[in-house]
Amino acid sequence: MPDSTSPTRATLDKRRADVAAMFDGVAQRYDLMNSLMTAGLVDKWRRDVVEAIDPQPGQRILDLAAGTGSSSLPLAEAGAQVFPTDMSLGMLGVGKKKHPEMHFTAGDALHLPYADNSFDTVTISYGLRNVEQTEDALRELLRVTRPGGQLLVCEFSTPTNPVFRTAYDGVLKGVIPLLSKGFSSNSPAYSYLAESIKAWPAQRPLADLISTAGWTAVGWQNLTGGIVALHRAWKPAPTL
Repeated sequence: MPDSTSPTRATLDKRRADVAAMFDGVAQRYDLMNSLMTAGLVDKWRRDVVEAIDPQPGQRILDLAAGTGSSSLPLAEAGAQVFPTDMSLGMLGVGKKKHPEMHFTAGDALHLPYADNSFDTVTISYGLRNVEQTEDALRELLRVTRPGGQLLVCEFSTPTNPVFRTAYDGVLKGVIPLLSKGFSSNSPAYSYLAESIKAWPAQRPLADLISTAGWTAVGWQNLTGGIVALHRAWKPAPTL
């Protein structure tokens, strides 16, 4: 997708049309920006997600907010049947060019195009905080997961060390906007992304929200001092 002459960014209201248009505008350089913004740590975090999911041959996995498919590829390479899904047609278009062997699907987190109990695992990386109604999205993910299936959310979070947290705030306020001006096709979008990270719930409140949505045995693992957290939960099995 060519660079936009009218850069689009969403607001913290996270209206779906605005979010989709914003990601359409950053799709071409999205993977590059992820690597630059995280100093390459995104690759380690992706490996941590794969390890937590432990994909098996034949396992059905929904990768929501899959974007260009970078998070879906290692799951597919492990033999799982992966369904990379995103509401940004721009991101999906880039993904199809990069990974033509995968079947990308357009889908809204609040109205997934899948039947009840379709997946063994559902996962979303760096996308849940961009959904207009977080709890409704978690309930929709619950709907399409089989009883006993797992949820894995990888999302930016709150560093646990106060000194580290202060330094991290400086990165969000200064470094990311600077990088976006030099490398992104839609610099205003990265101002939103930094704001959305700062406004996002910390580890415990997010775990509570996941529980409220109906998931059980919710826990989390901090990565890189809590810059990112992996939240994991399961869909309750039916009682006899």
